[in-house]
Amino acid sequence: MNKSLLVVTALLLLGAVKMAAAAGGYNDVPPNDSQFKGCISYANKNYEGGNAPSPVAGQTKVVAYCECMWNETPDSFRGNLVKFAESDKGKKVNRICEKHSGWVDY
Repeated sequence: MNKSLLVVTALLLLGAVKMAAAAGGYNDVPPNDSQFKGCISYANKNYEGGNAPSPVAGQTKVVAYCECMWNETPDSFRGNLVKFAESDKGKKVNRICEKHSGWVDY
């Protein structure tokens, strides 16, 4: 009986962790990722409204946007995420991330 309760509890906890991690629909960015931090800094300096709440619970628009950009660009990409979004090549990803973050309504 105790073994069954332990298994059920473990499964419930695992499900809760997966749901929390997927709240924004993207993988969480590692806490000290310089590319992500650069995205937030650049976006806050060059655009308005990033500190407003996003549709993603617990995230501002700039955090949701940069998390999306970080996840949507190829793993091999090491440049400035916002500059990439401003390029012709990055327009599609930019549109996805603006919509995800609620920064621009489409």
